[in-house]
Amino acid sequence: MRDFGVGFGYLVQGQKWVAQHGRQFGFGLLPGLVTLVLYVGLMIGLALNAVDLVAWATPFADDWSTLWREIFRDAMTGLLVVFAAFLAVVTFTAVTLLIGQPFYEKLSEDVDRSQGGDVPESGLPLWRELLISARDSLRVVLRVAFYGVLLFACGFIPVVGQTVVPALGFCVSGFFLAEELTAVALQRRGVELKERLTLLRSRRGAVLGFGVPLALAFIVPFVAVFLMPGAVAGATLMVRDLRDERGDRDDRDDEDDHQAPGGLSSPGADRTTHPTRP
Repeated sequence: MRDFGVGFGYLVQGQKWVAQHGRQFGFGLLPGLVTLVLYVGLMIGLALNAVDLVAWATPFADDWSTLWREIFRDAMTGLLVVFAAFLAVVTFTAVTLLIGQPFYEKLSEDVDRSQGGDVPESGLPLWRELLISARDSLRVVLRVAFYGVLLFACGFIPVVGQTVVPALGFCVSGFFLAEELTAVALQRRGVELKERLTLLRSRRGAVLGFGVPLALAFIVPFVAVFLMPGAVAGATLMVRDLRDERGDRDDRDDEDDHQAPGGLSSPGADRTTHPTRP
């Protein structure tokens, strides 16, 4: 439970950081607003055309009686809209980070710089970074979809499906949400997806403490837009701690303090520039 609280502390610290740096907060809002407008437009378009789309996709029901055909197609229309909404929630963060790659990378660099020490840079051209981000985001979404199907099936188990499964669902969503957000800082450090997942699993409690509250808040996309800049900032702070990175500022403030910001232990400073991917 202590690590869970530590992770939540980084989420709070990230929001405080952007509140104290208004310009970064303003720029960090732009990608989320663009994604929100895009998703709202797509959902409105789907809602207006869902009935016709379902009718086109189910020609075998044309010969059914009017009552059963309408019941079946109404049910399919509802499922289509619900599935689209679920997909929008699951992919909102990944798409926002992809659209706002330059904004969020700059924000993450500013967070690193404010903590002192070296500021890692990937050294890759923007198109390469976008390609890597898109590839990794797709892998993460596929993992989330797999767990989503599994948990959906478990939802039919009496009692467990109505209590344990929803809680597990938010834990899974929170973990992978934290992975997406920490990827901004970790990609600059040349850390691949497999290594990122291993690092996050090593402090699962802290990662869940950071990601689960966000997963609950991100159910409302409008809230996600305003929390996203602070989430990226907090994820960068957490990455520094998970990798035992200490900046010059921390060393000057307290030479004898072996606790990194947020409470995770840190054995010492990391003053080397991390290698980037070739």
